[in-house]
Amino acid sequence: MTPFPFEKQEETVRYPSTVDLPFNHEAVKEHFVPLTQGSAAPEGDGYWLILQGNSLVVCSENGVLNLPCGAAPRFLPEICKPFCIGLWQGLPLRITSLSRTMEIPEPFTAEPFNASGDRLDDAILTLGGMAMQILHWQKKSRFCSCCGGELTSMSGSWGRLCNSCGFEHFPVIHPCSIVLVRRDDQFLLVRKSEWAAGRFGLVAGFLDMSESLEECAAREVFEETGIRVKSVRYVGSQCWPFPSQLMAGFVAEHESGEITVAENELEDARWFSRDVPPEALPPHRSIARWIIEKYMLVE
Repeated sequence: MTPFPFEKQEETVRYPSTVDLPFNHEAVKEHFVPLTQGSAAPEGDGYWLILQGNSLVVCSENGVLNLPCGAAPRFLPEICKPFCIGLWQGLPLRITSLSRTMEIPEPFTAEPFNASGDRLDDAILTLGGMAMQILHWQKKSRFCSCCGGELTSMSGSWGRLCNSCGFEHFPVIHPCSIVLVRRDDQFLLVRKSEWAAGRFGLVAGFLDMSESLEECAAREVFEETGIRVKSVRYVGSQCWPFPSQLMAGFVAEHESGEITVAENELEDARWFSRDVPPEALPPHRSIARWIIEKYMLVE
Protein backbone atom coordinates (compact mmCIF):
# COMPACT_ATOMS: atom_id res chain seq x y z
CA MET A 1 0.00 0.00 0.00
CA THR A 2 1.29 3.44 -0.88
CA PRO A 3 1.73 5.60 2.26
CA PHE A 4 -0.81 8.39 2.54
CA PRO A 5 0.79 11.73 1.57
CA PHE A 6 0.69 13.48 4.94
CA GLU A 7 2.26 16.89 5.02
CA LYS A 8 5.50 16.87 7.01
CA GLN A 9 5.70 20.50 8.08
CA GLU A 10 3.10 22.56 9.90
CA GLU A 11 3.36 25.39 7.39
CA THR A 12 2.31 23.08 4.52
CA VAL A 13 -0.86 21.82 6.18
CA ARG A 14 -3.78 22.94 4.01
CA TYR A 15 -5.27 25.13 6.76
CA PRO A 16 -2.76 26.85 9.10
CA SER A 17 -5.21 26.73 12.01
CA THR A 18 -8.76 25.66 12.70
CA VAL A 19 -10.00 29.23 12.39
CA ASP A 20 -9.27 28.91 8.66
CA LEU A 21 -11.41 25.80 8.19
CA PRO A 22 -14.57 25.91 6.09
CA PHE A 23 -17.80 26.68 7.99
CA ASN A 24 -15.91 29.07 10.29
CA HIS A 25 -16.59 32.78 9.70
CA GLU A 26 -12.96 33.47 8.72
CA ALA A 27 -13.62 31.85 5.33
CA VAL A 28 -16.11 34.54 4.29
CA LYS A 29 -15.40 37.58 6.44
CA GLU A 30 -13.79 39.66 3.68
CA HIS A 31 -16.81 39.56 1.37
CA PHE A 32 -19.81 38.82 3.60
CA VAL A 33 -21.72 41.57 5.41
CA PRO A 34 -24.47 40.10 7.62
CA LEU A 35 -27.93 41.63 7.78
CA THR A 36 -29.36 41.75 11.27
CA GLN A 37 -33.01 40.83 11.80
CA GLY A 38 -35.25 43.85 11.66
CA SER A 39 -33.06 45.68 9.15
CA ALA A 40 -34.39 46.61 5.72
CA ALA A 41 -33.43 44.00 3.13
CA PRO A 42 -31.63 45.27 0.01
CA GLU A 43 -33.41 44.90 -3.32
CA GLY A 44 -32.21 43.80 -6.74
CA ASP A 45 -30.51 40.75 -8.20
CA GLY A 46 -28.02 38.89 -6.10
CA TYR A 47 -26.63 35.52 -5.01
CA TRP A 48 -28.73 32.51 -4.03
CA LEU A 49 -28.19 29.88 -1.34
CA ILE A 50 -30.72 27.17 -2.20
CA LEU A 51 -30.76 24.06 -0.03
CA GLN A 52 -32.17 20.71 -1.02
CA GLY A 53 -31.89 18.28 1.86
CA ASN A 54 -28.18 17.97 2.68
CA SER A 55 -27.15 19.52 -0.64
CA LEU A 56 -26.55 23.00 -2.00
CA VAL A 57 -27.89 23.97 -5.41
CA VAL A 58 -25.08 25.43 -7.50
CA CYS A 59 -24.50 26.34 -11.13
CA SER A 60 -22.05 24.10 -12.97
CA GLU A 61 -20.02 25.83 -15.68
CA ASN A 62 -17.14 23.92 -17.28
CA GLY A 63 -16.80 21.81 -14.18
CA VAL A 64 -16.64 24.82 -11.85
CA LEU A 65 -19.40 25.13 -9.22
CA ASN A 66 -20.66 28.61 -8.33
CA LEU A 67 -23.61 30.08 -6.50
CA PRO A 68 -26.53 31.08 -8.75
CA CYS A 69 -26.42 34.82 -9.32
CA GLY A 70 -28.96 37.22 -10.78
CA ALA A 71 -32.73 37.16 -10.59
CA ALA A 72 -34.50 34.30 -8.81
CA PRO A 73 -33.85 31.03 -10.69
CA ARG A 74 -36.92 30.07 -12.72
CA PHE A 75 -37.16 26.60 -11.19
CA LEU A 76 -37.90 28.03 -7.72
CA PRO A 77 -41.56 27.26 -6.90
CA GLU A 78 -43.81 30.09 -5.77
CA ILE A 79 -44.20 28.53 -2.32
CA CYS A 80 -40.54 29.22 -1.62
CA LYS A 81 -40.09 32.36 0.43
CA PRO A 82 -36.46 33.49 0.03
CA PHE A 83 -35.11 36.04 2.44
CA CYS A 84 -31.91 38.05 2.56
CA ILE A 85 -29.25 37.35 5.20
CA GLY A 86 -26.74 39.94 4.06
CA LEU A 87 -24.45 41.00 1.22
CA TRP A 88 -22.02 38.71 -0.58
CA GLN A 89 -19.45 40.53 -2.71
CA GLY A 90 -21.67 43.60 -2.53
CA LEU A 91 -24.87 41.91 -3.74
CA PRO A 92 -27.89 40.62 -1.78
CA LEU A 93 -27.48 37.05 -0.52
CA ARG A 94 -30.80 35.19 -0.23
CA ILE A 95 -31.55 31.75 1.17
CA THR A 96 -34.38 29.27 0.69
CA SER A 97 -34.96 25.53 0.45
CA LEU A 98 -36.49 23.04 -1.96
CA SER A 99 -38.24 19.70 -1.63
CA ARG A 100 -35.86 16.74 -1.77
CA THR A 101 -37.91 15.26 -4.63
CA MET A 102 -37.81 18.29 -6.91
CA GLU A 103 -35.77 17.85 -10.10
CA ILE A 104 -33.09 20.48 -10.68
CA PRO A 105 -32.68 21.57 -14.33
CA GLU A 106 -29.29 22.03 -15.96
CA PRO A 107 -26.94 23.84 -15.65
CA PHE A 108 -27.86 23.68 -11.96
CA THR A 109 -27.04 20.73 -9.77
CA ALA A 110 -27.47 19.77 -6.11
CA GLU A 111 -24.01 19.18 -4.65
CA PRO A 112 -23.98 17.23 -1.33
CA PHE A 113 -22.15 18.87 1.56
CA ASN A 114 -20.74 15.43 2.44
CA ALA A 115 -19.51 14.60 -1.07
CA SER A 116 -16.30 12.58 -1.08
CA GLY A 117 -14.52 15.22 -3.17
CA ASP A 118 -13.85 18.88 -2.39
CA ARG A 119 -15.69 20.44 -5.35
CA LEU A 120 -17.19 23.35 -3.42
CA ASP A 121 -14.70 26.04 -2.44
CA ASP A 122 -14.34 27.12 1.17
CA ALA A 123 -16.47 30.25 0.83
CA ILE A 124 -19.40 28.47 -0.82
CA LEU A 125 -19.21 25.67 1.75
CA THR A 126 -19.27 28.20 4.56
CA LEU A 127 -22.18 30.21 3.15
CA GLY A 128 -24.13 27.03 2.48
CA GLY A 129 -23.51 25.82 6.01
CA MET A 130 -24.68 29.16 7.35
CA ALA A 131 -27.90 28.85 5.35
CA MET A 132 -28.48 25.34 6.65
CA GLN A 133 -28.02 26.45 10.26
CA ILE A 134 -30.34 29.45 9.86
CA LEU A 135 -33.12 27.48 8.17
CA HIS A 136 -32.87 24.72 10.76
CA TRP A 137 -33.18 27.26 13.58
CA GLN A 138 -36.20 28.89 11.99
CA LYS A 139 -37.91 25.53 11.51
CA LYS A 140 -37.28 24.47 15.12
CA SER A 141 -38.13 27.80 16.76
CA ARG A 142 -41.74 28.39 15.82
CA PHE A 143 -43.19 27.73 19.28
CA CYS A 144 -42.09 28.39 22.84
CA SER A 145 -40.72 25.39 24.73
CA CYS A 146 -41.96 26.94 27.99
CA CYS A 147 -45.61 27.64 27.23
CA GLY A 148 -46.25 26.65 23.62
CA GLY A 149 -46.86 30.21 22.49
CA GLU A 150 -45.91 31.47 19.05
CA LEU A 151 -42.42 32.91 18.62
CA THR A 152 -41.55 36.03 16.63
CA SER A 153 -38.21 37.43 15.49
CA MET A 154 -36.17 39.71 17.73
CA SER A 155 -34.52 42.70 16.09
CA GLY A 156 -30.75 42.73 16.05
CA SER A 157 -30.15 38.99 16.54
CA TRP A 158 -31.36 35.53 15.54
CA GLY A 159 -33.26 35.35 18.82
CA ARG A 160 -37.00 34.60 18.98
CA LEU A 161 -39.44 36.09 21.47
CA CYS A 162 -42.51 34.31 22.87
CA ASN A 163 -45.63 36.42 22.38
CA SER A 164 -47.34 34.71 25.33
CA CYS A 165 -44.85 34.46 28.20
CA GLY A 166 -42.10 36.79 26.97
CA PHE A 167 -39.34 34.16 27.16
CA GLU A 168 -36.40 34.81 24.83
CA HIS A 169 -35.04 31.94 22.76
CA PHE A 170 -31.68 31.86 21.00
CA PRO A 171 -30.10 29.41 18.51
CA VAL A 172 -29.12 26.14 20.17
CA ILE A 173 -25.59 24.97 19.36
CA HIS A 174 -24.68 21.38 20.29
CA PRO A 175 -21.04 20.96 21.45
CA CYS A 176 -19.17 17.81 20.43
CA SER A 177 -15.69 16.56 21.25
CA ILE A 178 -13.55 14.99 18.53
CA VAL A 179 -10.25 13.41 19.47
CA LEU A 180 -7.09 11.93 18.01
CA VAL A 181 -5.52 9.28 20.26
CA ARG A 182 -1.79 8.64 19.85
CA ARG A 183 0.28 5.64 20.95
CA ASP A 184 3.93 6.21 20.16
CA ASP A 185 3.96 6.58 16.34
CA GLN A 186 0.46 5.18 15.90
CA PHE A 187 -2.92 6.86 15.93
CA LEU A 188 -6.39 5.49 16.60
CA LEU A 189 -9.03 5.77 13.89
CA VAL A 190 -12.57 4.44 13.75
CA ARG A 191 -15.07 3.64 11.04
CA LYS A 192 -18.87 3.90 10.86
CA SER A 193 -20.76 1.64 8.48
CA GLU A 194 -22.44 4.53 6.65
CA TRP A 195 -19.12 6.15 5.67
CA ALA A 196 -17.60 5.80 2.20
CA ALA A 197 -15.74 2.55 1.60
CA GLY A 198 -12.32 2.48 3.23
CA ARG A 199 -12.73 5.76 5.12
CA PHE A 200 -11.65 6.02 8.75
CA GLY A 201 -11.97 9.04 11.02
CA LEU A 202 -11.71 10.21 14.61
CA VAL A 203 -13.76 9.31 17.66
CA ALA A 204 -16.38 12.00 18.29
CA GLY A 205 -19.52 12.48 20.34
CA PHE A 206 -21.90 14.91 22.00
CA LEU A 207 -21.28 16.51 25.36
CA ASP A 208 -23.26 15.10 28.29
CA MET A 209 -24.64 17.11 31.20
CA SER A 210 -22.18 17.74 34.06
CA GLU A 211 -19.25 17.03 31.75
CA SER A 212 -16.33 19.06 30.42
CA LEU A 213 -15.28 18.81 26.79
CA GLU A 214 -12.11 17.00 27.86
CA GLU A 215 -14.15 14.51 29.88
CA CYS A 216 -16.43 14.02 26.90
CA ALA A 217 -13.46 13.21 24.66
CA ALA A 218 -12.09 10.62 27.11
CA ARG A 219 -15.51 9.04 27.69
CA GLU A 220 -16.29 8.72 23.98
CA VAL A 221 -12.96 7.00 23.31
CA PHE A 222 -13.54 4.51 26.11
CA GLU A 223 -17.18 3.84 25.20
CA GLU A 224 -16.47 3.29 21.51
CA THR A 225 -13.10 1.52 21.63
CA GLY A 226 -12.35 0.40 25.21
CA ILE A 227 -9.21 2.57 25.25
CA ARG A 228 -8.40 4.81 28.23
CA VAL A 229 -6.58 8.06 27.48
CA LYS A 230 -4.56 10.67 29.33
CA SER A 231 -3.18 14.16 28.63
CA VAL A 232 -6.29 15.31 26.78
CA ARG A 233 -5.37 18.63 25.15
CA TYR A 234 -7.56 21.10 23.26
CA VAL A 235 -6.24 22.05 19.79
CA GLY A 236 -9.03 23.94 17.99
CA SER A 237 -12.68 24.06 16.97
CA GLN A 238 -14.94 24.21 13.93
CA CYS A 239 -18.53 25.19 13.29
CA TRP A 240 -20.26 22.08 11.93
CA PRO A 241 -23.71 23.17 10.73
CA PHE A 242 -25.26 19.72 10.21
CA PRO A 243 -27.48 21.00 11.55
CA SER A 244 -26.04 22.99 14.49
CA GLN A 245 -22.91 21.58 16.10
CA LEU A 246 -19.62 22.93 17.35
CA MET A 247 -16.73 20.47 17.04
CA ALA A 248 -14.10 20.93 19.76
CA GLY A 249 -10.89 19.15 18.76
CA PHE A 250 -8.51 17.35 21.10
CA VAL A 251 -5.35 15.25 21.06
CA ALA A 252 -4.85 12.59 23.74
CA GLU A 253 -2.31 9.92 24.60
CA HIS A 254 -3.02 6.23 25.05
CA GLU A 255 -2.99 5.24 28.73
CA SER A 256 -4.22 1.63 28.79
CA GLY A 257 -6.43 -0.94 27.14
CA GLU A 258 -6.79 -2.75 23.85
CA ILE A 259 -9.36 -2.04 21.17
CA THR A 260 -12.83 -3.39 21.83
CA VAL A 261 -15.21 -2.08 19.18
CA ALA A 262 -18.63 -0.91 20.37
CA GLU A 263 -20.64 -2.55 17.59
CA ASN A 264 -23.69 -0.40 18.26
CA GLU A 265 -21.57 2.66 17.40
CA LEU A 266 -18.83 1.53 15.04
CA GLU A 267 -18.02 -0.93 12.31
CA ASP A 268 -14.28 -0.97 12.99
CA ALA A 269 -11.45 0.66 14.97
CA ARG A 270 -7.72 0.26 14.39
CA TRP A 271 -4.29 1.67 15.10
CA PHE A 272 -2.69 3.23 12.01
CA SER A 273 0.65 4.86 11.26
CA ARG A 274 2.24 6.94 8.52
CA ASP A 275 3.58 3.75 6.97
CA VAL A 276 0.29 1.85 7.23
CA PRO A 277 -2.48 4.41 6.64
CA PRO A 278 -6.18 3.82 5.93
CA GLU A 279 -7.45 3.81 2.36
CA ALA A 280 -9.18 7.15 2.90
CA LEU A 281 -9.35 9.90 5.50
CA PRO A 282 -12.05 12.48 6.26
CA PRO A 283 -12.31 15.30 3.68
CA HIS A 284 -10.12 18.38 3.97
CA ARG A 285 -13.15 20.50 4.91
CA SER A 286 -13.38 18.76 8.32
CA ILE A 287 -11.55 19.42 11.57
CA ALA A 288 -10.98 15.65 11.74
CA ARG A 289 -8.67 15.81 8.72
CA TRP A 290 -6.89 18.88 10.07
CA ILE A 291 -6.16 17.18 13.40
CA ILE A 292 -4.91 14.00 11.76
CA GLU A 293 -2.59 15.83 9.37
CA LYS A 294 -1.14 18.09 12.03
CA TYR A 295 -1.03 16.04 15.22
CA MET A 296 -0.23 12.53 14.16
CA LEU A 297 3.26 13.91 13.53
CA VAL A 298 5.87 14.57 16.20
CA GLU A 299 5.43 18.20 17.22
